[in-house]
Amino acid sequence: MMGYYIIAGVIFLVSSYVSNKLKKKFKEYSNIQLQNGMSGAEIATKMLSDSGIHDVQVVSTPGMLTDHYDPRNKTVNLSEGVYNQRNAAAAAVSAHECGHAIQHATAYSWLTMRSKIVPAVGIASKFSNIVIMAGLGLSVAGMVFGNTVFLVGILLFGVTTFFSMITLPVEYDASNRALAWLEDTNMLTPEEHDGAKDALKWAARTYLVAALGSLATLLYFISMFMGRRN
Repeated sequence: MMGYYIIAGVIFLVSSYVSNKLKKKFKEYSNIQLQNGMSGAEIATKMLSDSGIHDVQVVSTPGMLTDHYDPRNKTVNLSEGVYNQRNAAAAAVSAHECGHAIQHATAYSWLTMRSKIVPAVGIASKFSNIVIMAGLGLSVAGMVFGNTVFLVGILLFGVTTFFSMITLPVEYDASNRALAWLEDTNMLTPEEHDGAKDALKWAARTYLVAALGSLATLLYFISMFMGRRN
């Protein structure tokens, strides 16, 4: 299991670095006030309207960086800071979340696929590590069905890894839609646009690190399973 702990440690360090970098970038670009004077909520409302979407509500949600789009009730949920503030960071985040609303409205294939497997991911994320550890423990104890339990755990973990991987095109596409709209509508000055672009770049890297970390862990478990079979 030493390999697992090494992988987990590396993932933790890289994730912490990217997360801290994102927070610093968000704080930095929160100091770039928009010349158009629009708040994050106003930008989100305009982007939805420009995209022909009139059945999505923009609401405020507690916390920092808790922004998300909820397809169940069609709401763009903006953290309190983003909802009220009038800076490059708020513009980037609000437009990004509207990008998800547009994906939903246009039945973007990757988002549709991700939404369909959410129930399975909920189960897999809850039980995968428990089943994997149980399988390993049973194998060490000499139980013949230990490897079978281990394999079931790997399959469950594979579901969560698959979810992490298909999240990448969803997030990158939402950012691309956001930046394209901000540029096409001349919503931001060049300096403001550069800040928004950089903020979204670091936000996307959090998903990239999570996906690569999950894939590396899955491959490690698979190699362990194959080694035990031999």
